[in-house]
Amino acid sequence: MKWTQQLSKGIVRENPVLRLVLGTCPTLAVTTSAVNGIGMGVAATLVLLGSNVAISLLRKAIPDKVRIPAYITIIAAFVTIIQMLIQAFMPAIDEALGIYLPLIVVNCIILGRAEMFASKNPILPSALDAIGMGIGFTAALILMGSIRELLGAGTIFGLAVTKGYIEPMLVMILAPGGFFVFGILVACANRLAEKLGKKPAQSAGCDGCPGAAGCAGCDNGEAVK
Repeated sequence: MKWTQQLSKGIVRENPVLRLVLGTCPTLAVTTSAVNGIGMGVAATLVLLGSNVAISLLRKAIPDKVRIPAYITIIAAFVTIIQMLIQAFMPAIDEALGIYLPLIVVNCIILGRAEMFASKNPILPSALDAIGMGIGFTAALILMGSIRELLGAGTIFGLAVTKGYIEPMLVMILAPGGFFVFGILVACANRLAEKLGKKPAQSAGCDGCPGAAGCAGCDNGEAVK
């Protein structure tokens, strides 16, 4: 696969949010504004880049039996570094993202790329994969955050757009609004995929998660209902 294809894969064809339906928890939680979307997206991208490169570099040294704990330890180290930098230089973003910033450690996108790609490929392709997936994740968060902020507060990036002219729909910056916008965007992505001859996004349950075996919400790789 060419470098440009590897880089663009996560942005369009395999967008982690709209095509693979991964990382939905932070996506729904933090996208009450476009700024929050940028903050979470950039933080996750930096963690994804650092962990992919480190895991690719150490892929032959990590024993297969302990690979998932090793991946989580590496990811947690980068999350700690990013969180400390954000707390030091961008305290407002840290306060807005709250618990979802340290929870990047268990983000399915990051652990999934570590298991499915970085552990099997050299450093450069792994870095490109991380950047592409990170950009795709960030773009989806910004799009959702912009829509919800515009409809729910009448602003985009804090700048008044419809505020004072159209009454904001406060439900759009609450949980129901997040699910509504997310559903609409996934439906649009599915429709576009169908026109391009690709399969629509669908949930694979726990089967596609590399940490399913050790997850409290799963039983032998199957979701506990």
